[in-house]
Amino acid sequence: MTPTTGRWRALRPGWLDGYNRSSVQGDVVAGLVVVMMLVPQSLAYAVLAGLPAQTGLYASMLPLAAYAIFGSSRTLAIGPVPIISLMSASALTPLALPGSPAYAGLALQLALLVGGLLLLSGVWRLGFLAHLLSAPVVNGFMSGSVVLIILGQMLPLLGVPGHGHTTLALGSALLEGLRHLHLATAALGLTAALVLAGAPIALGRLFAGLGLRPAAADVVTKLAPIVVMLGAIGLTIRFNLDTIYRVAVVGTIPTALPALGVPSLEVATLKALLLPASALALMSFIQSVSMAQQLAQREGERIAPNRELLGLGAANLAAACAGGLPVAGGFSRSIVNHAAGARSPLAGVVAAVAMLALLAPTGDLFARLPACVLAASIIIPMFALIEPAALRRAWAYSKADGAAQIATTIGVLLLGVEVGIGLGVALSLLALLWQASRPHSAILGQVRGTQQYRNQQRAAVDTQPDILALRIDENLFFGNIAAVEDLLQRALDAQPLVRRVILVMSSVNHIDATAVESLRAINQRLAADSRSFCLTEVKGPVLDRLARSSLLSELTGQVFRFTHEAFTPLRTPGDEVGTGAAHPPPAANPTADPADPS
Repeated sequence: MTPTTGRWRALRPGWLDGYNRSSVQGDVVAGLVVVMMLVPQSLAYAVLAGLPAQTGLYASMLPLAAYAIFGSSRTLAIGPVPIISLMSASALTPLALPGSPAYAGLALQLALLVGGLLLLSGVWRLGFLAHLLSAPVVNGFMSGSVVLIILGQMLPLLGVPGHGHTTLALGSALLEGLRHLHLATAALGLTAALVLAGAPIALGRLFAGLGLRPAAADVVTKLAPIVVMLGAIGLTIRFNLDTIYRVAVVGTIPTALPALGVPSLEVATLKALLLPASALALMSFIQSVSMAQQLAQREGERIAPNRELLGLGAANLAAACAGGLPVAGGFSRSIVNHAAGARSPLAGVVAAVAMLALLAPTGDLFARLPACVLAASIIIPMFALIEPAALRRAWAYSKADGAAQIATTIGVLLLGVEVGIGLGVALSLLALLWQASRPHSAILGQVRGTQQYRNQQRAAVDTQPDILALRIDENLFFGNIAAVEDLLQRALDAQPLVRRVILVMSSVNHIDATAVESLRAINQRLAADSRSFCLTEVKGPVLDRLARSSLLSELTGQVFRFTHEAFTPLRTPGDEVGTGAAHPPPAANPTADPADPS
């Protein structure tokens, strides 16, 4: 194999393996189905981001092709999504007036930054970032964002003026605007919302009666928004709702594609957008990877997080060059794409081509789409993203996780999306540090008739008054070593006859320099009291590290491979101090024994 061939195989999309004629058929059908969802969602989520509706269409074509080249998921559908659109609006509104040319230019620069950050993360193989945010923080962020989206879209749904990006601002604008309620707009918007909310139930019963398979029925049901939009457009044209009744509509949608080009990025803009772009990149990656993993598990497949970073990065760069906005993997579109028979990202390319073909003949048609119906199509799907059960599960399992979820939700609602997610991450890290600083410990005794040692408080065990075995169930580092010293001292005060102290390290995977110095100090204090200090069940990598310090050579007791060895009866006073090591410490540059499970 030549080097060129090897490089191609490294970049070659994995979904090409096993691709055949039947796969093409599945992708074509899925692409044509998905485009029926993609058109209304693209229009709606662009408006949610504060951009002209056609911006969503631009962000739904070239990015799909870019992801098909670099991404790893076979069925993830890329495009504008509500949470990313909300975050984009939150980042751009302080810098420019929504809907203005300056605002649209900043949106392109934001997409460029998001794409660049994701692409660099993929090159640096930072796929582990998918696990940076805990599930409670993500759930809290989603819940808060959903409430903000619903409140924000209630304004155009009812035809009242106002804007804002926090609950207080939006709630105040809504209450104030109700005095100027536009009855025709509110009637049309609420009717559309009721139809969209009731469609799944009504259509589900209808299709069940017709004997249609549940998967196929679900796909058809999810196409209800395009039907409602077309119906609203028909009503607007028939009764001149926009001219006679002054119902706001989307307005002119340019049918010509914008010229491709890389947006310029000024230093001042870079400083203003770098932090929100980082939050956007992280949330885009987490949302897309979680969706891709769920779909891959259904088919017994796996995705490559680092390739997902490359795919999402390329998609956002393509959106920036094509006049779009930041994009990510969409939940509902991806599910429909999978259910409709997609076999590869080429289904997205088919959808993009279909949208391109539809843009010219339908541009004037969608220009008469009422804004209140567009708002209804955003609001109704949001309710499915609210999961009170997730908070109950998190709180029941861990009060710290539950508190992080609640704080994230409240932060998003009161302070905005970036501050809210930052607050959630900070609280999660603080909870992790708090837990690590209070390590669980157990004084061990021997299970009678065995060589097993268990917690005295959880099992019937035999103990020896002159031996103390303390197990620490946490890594030892600067944040918890003082607590370990306090635990040890309290145990010694309770057992004054102890002459041998055993630190059981079966749960310790790392010891930092501060903890090593503290262990040396413990060893010295025990030696001054004619007590020995022993280590047992030290894992190989930890033992290798300790060999680089002076702890092992100074140790007054021994390093035992098994705790049972350390429980041999003591002989005469002083025998244990300085007796050497039953398990000799490794050399300065040790090579771990591959047969040693530690």
